[in-house]
Amino acid sequence: MRWGLRLALSAVFLAAPALGETPLSAEAFEARTTGRTMTYADDGQVWGREQYLSDRRVIWAFEGEECKRGIWDEVQPGLICFAYEDAPDDTECWHFFDREGRLFAQLEHDTDAMSLAAVDETAKGLVCGGLGV
Repeated sequence: MRWGLRLALSAVFLAAPALGETPLSAEAFEARTTGRTMTYADDGQVWGREQYLSDRRVIWAFEGEECKRGIWDEVQPGLICFAYEDAPDDTECWHFFDREGRLFAQLEHDTDAMSLAAVDETAKGLVCGGLGV
């Protein structure tokens, strides 16, 4: 098997949830993220950054775009849903996994395509124009 294909297959298997893997609960997710800013990537490309504040508040920015405030909640065990100020009724839900100290996110109902990995994690906040952050 060629190395390029082997690496591509390895990336797919690392991103997909392992059989029987349990997503983080709201309490575990909150403990893992509050006070942190995560940079998420999809297939090695930075997708965006999210700062996790107290009281389940967040600030999100897609790569190269403006920041927006939001909130998150666990709507069922292991399913974390986010709603943002620009579309409060349009939630996006994810399963989060902590694998050997790295945070991974799997979009609900999209087990084949959208899987994000936290490629950087810091206690520093996001620098956002207009939000006073």
